[in-house]
Amino acid sequence: MIEVHDLTKKYAELYAIHKIELKLERGDVFGFIGPNGAGKTTTMRILATLLNPTWGEAYVGGYSIYTKPKEIRRIIGYMPDFFGVYDNMKVIEYLEFFAAAYRIKGPQRRKICEEVLELVDLGYKRDELVTSLSRGMTQRLGLARVLLHDPQVLLLDEPASGLDPRARIEIRGLLKELRNMGKTIMVSSHILPELADICNKIGIIERGELIVNANVDEVMRQVRQQTVLQINVAGDQEAAARLLEEHEICEQVEMGEDGLRVTLVAGDHDPSVLAKLLVENGHALTRLNEEEINLETAFMTLTKGITS
Repeated sequence: MIEVHDLTKKYAELYAIHKIELKLERGDVFGFIGPNGAGKTTTMRILATLLNPTWGEAYVGGYSIYTKPKEIRRIIGYMPDFFGVYDNMKVIEYLEFFAAAYRIKGPQRRKICEEVLELVDLGYKRDELVTSLSRGMTQRLGLARVLLHDPQVLLLDEPASGLDPRARIEIRGLLKELRNMGKTIMVSSHILPELADICNKIGIIERGELIVNANVDEVMRQVRQQTVLQINVAGDQEAAARLLEEHEICEQVEMGEDGLRVTLVAGDHDPSVLAKLLVENGHALTRLNEEEINLETAFMTLTKGITS
């Protein structure tokens, strides 16, 4: 659905994005991660045909950004990080105005507006003025607006930016629902945990260059160099720690309030041998699990914190 080759945008001597390569299939949810100023918005604006690249090519739904911009706009929904609303309109009037711009006519227009309001859980606000909406509700209204024409591709630029924790959870739930509807979604964020359980692919951009572009599992494997275990025993933690330190597959054993953190030497090891060791030496094992790496850890490992 999205294919990008050598995409570059240059301002004088500054590269906003540099030689981006990207391919997304139908139904992919792509988390576009990077610090502010890294090039996320520039990339999305080019894909939305709102900005011309300096060179390179991009296709959305098989259409070139150079020769078929109108066709691209018919199949995408682009939600910028900041967008204006018409304050003197009611919520339902706001959506009907944009539905008319999409040339949705007659009774079908009202029906579609009501449906997208229910989808984003704003049906109870249909007759309220747009000015009465909270920041989170305004974001959901903006998402409803880009869904009116049932786009195949969604370009969402920081949809959770500036929201409180509850509103972020609501937006995340809505994105999961859109994923289940089979939409191809590119969603940018610098709030990393927001994307962890939504996306099947992630790209990490830094200083205009896409330094990581892979499935989420592949990125985690790339970051994970060694296995780290969380172990708890009932009773003497210090004795358990000393026992583990003597085992050949344990490189480091750290004691903390939550139990033992055990780093294994590099290689493929079976953690069950440690469980057996502890039990055979009289320690009641209450927990043994592998420490997970999240997107935030991956981001900090793979980037240097540099922006353009």
